[in-house]
Amino acid sequence: MAHRRPGALIVLEGPDRSGKSTQAAFLVRELRSRGLSVVHTREPGGTGFAEAIRRILLDPRHKVQPLAELLLYEAARAQHTQERLVPALKAGAVVVCERYTLATLVYQGEARGLDIPMIRRLNRVATGGLKPDLTLVLDVPDREFHRRQSRRPDRLELESRRFRRRVREGYRRLAKTEPRTALIDADRSLEAVHEEIRRRVQRLLNGNPHPDPWRRGRSPLTPCRRLIKPTALPLRGKGRTA
Repeated sequence: MAHRRPGALIVLEGPDRSGKSTQAAFLVRELRSRGLSVVHTREPGGTGFAEAIRRILLDPRHKVQPLAELLLYEAARAQHTQERLVPALKAGAVVVCERYTLATLVYQGEARGLDIPMIRRLNRVATGGLKPDLTLVLDVPDREFHRRQSRRPDRLELESRRFRRRVREGYRRLAKTEPRTALIDADRSLEAVHEEIRRRVQRLLNGNPHPDPWRRGRSPLTPCRRLIKPTALPLRGKGRTA
């Protein structure tokens, strides 16, 4: 059974180094500047227990079997959903999450080749039926993967180019069929990508029963150029959350 709640769950998805963490931070900053209660979180992670699982999953010293990998992601998700997401949503917060269930369908299903119906069932169990109100998939060509490298790669970032191609193709395919999901061309300036995210989030929240800041005559979301100067938008590759 899906959770009934007044808040909104917004998920940013995409291949490694597509800019999810950067764009999530910009969105959170803008929403908070408008007086909204915002929770910024990620998967795997977001709680002490889930972050511990994250460290295991991304440690390049480990060789993890696909099924074991899937079950670890779902365990982290179950903890994260119940401990962090559900309470925040029930309190009326806007939750901005870097990755959620779509990532598992793509990485463990499309790229690893595990059974998609099984993954969907496990996703439902781990989330208790909680679904995003909006999922935005940042799409970038593979050349950006190496250009945006800024730290030591984790276990999944060390996967082959063929694996990365399957990930991107999986995201592009599922973005067309999954509900409340949109594909965003992220091979543009940070400002242009942020502006598209801003517009889509604004449309979502203007249609939700949020407090007065979203019901006054003018939009609560300001244009990117008013909020963030171009010099404050460095490319970063952090936040690997497959």
